[in-house]
Amino acid sequence: MTHASSSDLLVLHAVRVTGVANDAAVSQRTGIAQDTVCELLPDFAAYGWVTHVAFGGTSGWTLTERGRDEDTRKLAEELDEADAQVAVEQAHKAFEILNGRLVQACTDWQLRATEGDRLASNDHSDPAWDARVLNELTVIGGELTQLIGGPADALARFGGYDERFSAALTRARAGEGQWVAGVGVASCHAVWMELHEDLLSTLGIPRGAEPGTR
Repeated sequence: MTHASSSDLLVLHAVRVTGVANDAAVSQRTGIAQDTVCELLPDFAAYGWVTHVAFGGTSGWTLTERGRDEDTRKLAEELDEADAQVAVEQAHKAFEILNGRLVQACTDWQLRATEGDRLASNDHSDPAWDARVLNELTVIGGELTQLIGGPADALARFGGYDERFSAALTRARAGEGQWVAGVGVASCHAVWMELHEDLLSTLGIPRGAEPGTR
């Protein structure tokens, strides 16, 4: 049976994987009513788990070190309770294999080398180039659906990454290019990075400690 996470964990973990998130974003990501989110986050701030930040016209909640430790503790307990270690480890291994392709596709969307500048921005004047990138992202999206199946069967909170990735790709194909690798929207790249953080934190692996990283 799929394990359903507690509201406390879902809200705290949503702040972790997004980095900075306001009440509405946490509610949308977790499916928890915004009224409940608005009650929980100030409580978490009182516990010292989250703090509210504002910069450049953007504001939201972010985890403190104490909050990161609490989230890690809750995740470890849940992983054991759901007997989901193997499923998440297998998904993480599959993710590592796909990650290089995703990074390259997003780089190709943003940059297109010219004879005089190998870091020239992609001006999206070549439909064939962009179509190749979008086709590669489509293939990756299909593999993401397979990748996420195992952990989602064990832990319900892993469900939906493939749907969010597909939704972003649909908008990119419709001409909204920022939905490939843009910031401030749930772009393909943003969804991918959230999944990466979710897998790492669930397994208790510090960023930079994966095989092949320096």
